[in-house]
Amino acid sequence: MARIIAVANQKGGVGKTTTAINLSASLASANLNTLLVDCDPQSNASSGVGLGKDPDRNNTYKVLVGDCDAISALQPTALERLFVLPAHKNLVGVNFELVDANEREFRLRNALNTLREKFNFIVVDCPPALDLLTLNSLVAADSVLITMQAEYFALEGISELLDTIERIRGVLNPTLEIEGVLLTMFDERTNLAQQVTAELKRFFGEKVFSTTIPRNVRLAEAPSHGKPVLLYDEKSRGAESYLQLAKEIIARRMPGFVAFPEPETESTNGEEKRVVNASRWRGWRERNKLITMDLKG
Repeated sequence: MARIIAVANQKGGVGKTTTAINLSASLASANLNTLLVDCDPQSNASSGVGLGKDPDRNNTYKVLVGDCDAISALQPTALERLFVLPAHKNLVGVNFELVDANEREFRLRNALNTLREKFNFIVVDCPPALDLLTLNSLVAADSVLITMQAEYFALEGISELLDTIERIRGVLNPTLEIEGVLLTMFDERTNLAQQVTAELKRFFGEKVFSTTIPRNVRLAEAPSHGKPVLLYDEKSRGAESYLQLAKEIIARRMPGFVAFPEPETESTNGEEKRVVNASRWRGWRERNKLITMDLKG
């Protein structure tokens, strides 16, 4: 059964979509069936994994208003185990179209429940607002991954999101928990970053990920090429950081599963030759082969 993680923060520009894209890609590269769900009308998560705009394609808007089911809206990506449920600009109208609809807060949960057995992780990219789309995402999720910058205003804004989470727990999703707090665009050299990190750890404790995401040019460039940073520049600091984040989440949620095996050895004329990350590189070499995952089986 998939674990559904909503990447959320009502503040914009804190790395939600970048995290949703690259965390999903990193989980998929660990040989885990992963679904990225784009719930933002801007559709940046969709374009960030290579899906161009297509008004006729099934999408999250059609799923939420009942025009199609989730399985028919899934799209493959360049990574064998990564699929995406793309967004559409019409999503902005959901807040008005579903205002009087029955069980409007449960539309996404009901749709994703039909996919739980087909994936290990489902990552939901939420819009930068506490609206009906974010509400649907949090009601559908098992946990919330909060992205934020190490800045003072970010500390102030997070209280509003926490209040929303508590309200949802009380009425709509009592099992919702915080997956963790992820610091993005992080510069450990500044005193402010150190102070904000210390404040977060005092409040959230172990919920603050040990992984931080640095400012990285490759992370900023990758979306313009329609690729996760893992496929754009696998050796960049951004790619390494998101692989480490995936490893941290997998260790929490799937104890015993080896996400990225240690370097292997090969015997050559009686001598051992180290092959760095052999399994990982073999997987990436094969990423463009035909999709073999049977979604409708």
